[in-house]
Amino acid sequence: MRCVIARFPFDLTKSSVLETMKGVKPEPITGQSVIIGRRHYPVMQVGAVITRQDRRDFSAGEVLRAMAQLGFTCRSATAPAAPPANHVSPLQRASALLGAPMPV
Repeated sequence: MRCVIARFPFDLTKSSVLETMKGVKPEPITGQSVIIGRRHYPVMQVGAVITRQDRRDFSAGEVLRAMAQLGFTCRSATAPAAPPANHVSPLQRASALLGAPMPV
């Protein structure tokens, strides 16, 4: 399949991407990622390995679009859901700190 990344055309297939990424250790993921095989790779690392270009020459969107067209699973950068906040009034907090009254 013909993909354009950083204004250069590339003929990529799913098997060629799998072969190219074989043996490449994934970097820590801080943003968007692509699942290739059983590994999660950062999008920019995949683009750099496949195109052999500097990461500043292409965008993550270009690589994500190409990988999605080839059938790879792409994950966007989503922050984990924050746990529900316990809304405790100052009076409730003071009562909890003081403890229960002692029996007389």
